[in-house]
Amino acid sequence: MKDAINVKWMGDMAFEAEVNNHRILVDAKPEVGGNNLGPRPKSLVMVSLAGCTGMDVVSILKKMKVEVDSFNVRVEAELADEHPKRYTGMHLVYEFSGNDLPLDKIRHAIELSQEKYCGVSATYKKAMDLSYEIKILPKEIK
Repeated sequence: MKDAINVKWMGDMAFEAEVNNHRILVDAKPEVGGNNLGPRPKSLVMVSLAGCTGMDVVSILKKMKVEVDSFNVRVEAELADEHPKRYTGMHLVYEFSGNDLPLDKIRHAIELSQEKYCGVSATYKKAMDLSYEIKILPKEIK
């Protein structure tokens, strides 16, 4: 199996990526020659991790018949001090709210994602430390 994308230079520091028939514009900050027309490429590394594990967790919880009112994944990353300024570690914060959420099932869904299903996590673990925590937040009043 293979996966492929195409990234086209759009001038200055902007590039347009075509991914699964969708277009994503990435750019740099004005201080380094960009026009801030899109997110930085390195930030999308965190988006990939959050999206991959988030989709896994939603799918697994659905199969477990666990209903959540809201679900959010935050990623906090540590950067190397010197060039190349690579990520040296990432910490995921899984935030849930809902009625009587079963922490054991939520924890199991996250563990399945991190240990078995999320290809992004598996790839990143070979390059840096990954950690996570779970937060059950109060249910929002509508």
